[in-house]
Amino acid sequence: MPCEDSWLKAFRNPAGAARLVQDIRRRTQGRAPVRIMEICGTHTMAIAKAGLRSLLAPGVELISGPGCPVCVTPAGDIDAALELSARPGVTLATYGDLLRVPGSLRGDTLLRRRAEGADVRTIYSAADAVDLARTNPDREVVFLGVGFETTAPGTAACVLDAAGDGLDNFSVFCLLKRTEPALRALLNAPDCGVDALLCPGHVAAITGADAFAFLPREYGLPAVVGGFEAGDVLYAVWRMVCMVCDGTPALENEYVRLVTAGGNAAARAAVDRVFQPADSLWRGLGEIPDSGLVLRPAYARYDAAARYGLARGAGTEPPGCRCGQVIRGLLHPEECPLFGRLCRPEDPVGPCMVSGEGACAAAWKYRSADV
Repeated sequence: MPCEDSWLKAFRNPAGAARLVQDIRRRTQGRAPVRIMEICGTHTMAIAKAGLRSLLAPGVELISGPGCPVCVTPAGDIDAALELSARPGVTLATYGDLLRVPGSLRGDTLLRRRAEGADVRTIYSAADAVDLARTNPDREVVFLGVGFETTAPGTAACVLDAAGDGLDNFSVFCLLKRTEPALRALLNAPDCGVDALLCPGHVAAITGADAFAFLPREYGLPAVVGGFEAGDVLYAVWRMVCMVCDGTPALENEYVRLVTAGGNAAARAAVDRVFQPADSLWRGLGEIPDSGLVLRPAYARYDAAARYGLARGAGTEPPGCRCGQVIRGLLHPEECPLFGRLCRPEDPVGPCMVSGEGACAAAWKYRSADV
């Protein structure tokens, strides 16, 4: 289609990209590297696929932060899901990434439990979990609700659907996280050292770009909401480099074809109706106040953790695994002693090598381009 071709050419323009790279190198020559953190797993993959880390070094250091929802889910929550999978009459419904994430014991995954007979189903939307409950009234269907603000509206919608249909055999093990409290915890840490942030376009589509205005206002950091084409990311990096070098921190929305200042009010209203903020444990970051979501009292009957008395905690990290440091941007994946040795996608030790949005998985998959 001509229209589609024209749209793609705007973001795959070699001459324009070359000019941006040249100006980035000019601006960063002779100064300390500009350290830019992306906080979205899709950006992590886009950066690795395009080889942007090596292309922009040494003037720009691109760092992966806590942008992969599966990666930031603590081992203790995986342990609870594994325990739940062993309950008679329970069907677990989960997105594919969670299947291969090990709990506190290496190799103990939902995929392994399924091979051993547990009823664990892979789904592609929260609505699929509700459909499972409707069509299997003799089973207790538990949806593992993982994600950030992007997936929270879908999880809220499935709870509302279940409530509307009076489904008693459906519940949610809520693993949802909120972005802003985690960013504040990260930036308040004395070892952070980030100069600018590439903000997640998918999250901003729900929250609105203005949700990230606190970054320049309170922390003096440039922030750009970016899209996911290589050209999107490169342009966003150029804008952040300009702001850092000129000392003019601001929030910019580069992803205007999808993200507005105010976001999706209807989606946020559904989330606010069903959920309320609560303290939550993050892998690598610990417990962060108001960084998670729990069901409001009106929908508490759909809370799987309460229904099944699940014990939740941090769990135990695998020996030698540095996922926590990778998530905080303190370590590049290749600097983990297990990377490519004991930890590979076919036999992962930590979640960052499992998830399709994990920093280690991205570094391994595209190592010829960026490693």
